[in-house]
Amino acid sequence: MNDPYFSLVEEQWPSIFSLYRMYEQESPVMLLDIQEQRLYAYPYDEFKANLNPRNRAALEAQYREATASSSIVVFVRDNEQMKLVSYAVAPDIREPKKKRTRKRPRRSE
Repeated sequence: MNDPYFSLVEEQWPSIFSLYRMYEQESPVMLLDIQEQRLYAYPYDEFKANLNPRNRAALEAQYREATASSSIVVFVRDNEQMKLVSYAVAPDIREPKKKRTRKRPRRSE
């Protein structure tokens, strides 16, 4: 797969999975911010509230599918390119299910 955003997920997977495990009981949505070079674990409802309605619907479907298959929803935010890309990643990281969104979420920090 020649996807630069997924390559970042693969590269950062040990950190992503480790942070996810710390909050696993809450089934968080993970966010990898490229420019900040930071990783966040957001509660699903909080993350969803910061998306536009169309992207909320996409997240709901992806999150349901991911949790049903024991996968983790990972977003990659690229503020320079104005892109927000999401993946449902199985812990073995072989076949992600990718969704693209165009709008950035508002920051909720």
